[in-house]
Amino acid sequence: MRNRSHRTRQLTDLIVRVLSGMAAMVGVFALGWILYEVLARGIRAINFSFFTELPVPPGMPGGGLANAIVGTLIITIMATVLGVIIGMFAGVYLAEYGKDRPYANSVRFAANMLMGTPSIIIGVFVYALMVLPAHHFSGYAGAIALAIIMLPVIARTTEDMMNLVPNALRESALALGAPRWKVTTSVVFKSAKTGLLTGVLLAVARVSGETAPLLFTALNSPYWPKTLNGPTANLTVSIFNYAMSPYSNWQQIAWGASLLIMISVLAVNISARFLFRGEKDNAG
Repeated sequence: MRNRSHRTRQLTDLIVRVLSGMAAMVGVFALGWILYEVLARGIRAINFSFFTELPVPPGMPGGGLANAIVGTLIITIMATVLGVIIGMFAGVYLAEYGKDRPYANSVRFAANMLMGTPSIIIGVFVYALMVLPAHHFSGYAGAIALAIIMLPVIARTTEDMMNLVPNALRESALALGAPRWKVTTSVVFKSAKTGLLTGVLLAVARVSGETAPLLFTALNSPYWPKTLNGPTANLTVSIFNYAMSPYSNWQQIAWGASLLIMISVLAVNISARFLFRGEKDNAG
């Protein structure tokens, strides 16, 4: 093995640092540019009517996306409930019961594969499973599609956070005669609650901007979402439709909806960062 001089190692280290710094700057610049463009173009569409009025016919001024905002909240909340319940049960099994058993390893592998599956494929799957047999689009199908996307994120986060809880806590509770389920819900969950909440927030942020699954499931609607058993208004598909239209008013509203989603996702991610930092501080 050839020994390199101290000067050569310093030069190599400097080159790597410069290249790494430049790569980081490119990422920050791209993010800043996107944030600036969306903020500059979208802020002009944000007004009282944007949050309170229904969409207007093409070419007419005014209107808003109140129905899409309400529809997005309903679909996201329903997806979160389904994804959190199933995902946390799966995570509890992997962390507390499955461990390194073959079935648990298969579940982990499936979760990892599902995390990498393009969302449009999940949308097509739910379309074939729910939309085609019912012969109509529905908000329920959209919620199922988003829940499937959230499920592996919550399951793996739940497993990782519960594995961080020291075994001494479990053993102490079991030694006092507490049943296993009580130890899991009262001791392990309480110790990992910040990390679990962080996983839920990250999963919500993951699905907040999804368009492809909703195109195949919930589609869109210009009316209030009085029922989810039919096409349901949502922000992401509205952005897609409005941005592709030739009407300047609709394009402006699309920028406003993009700004609303961007602010929501940023808020969720920042909240998750603060929560996770608090979890690490407590662990330290």
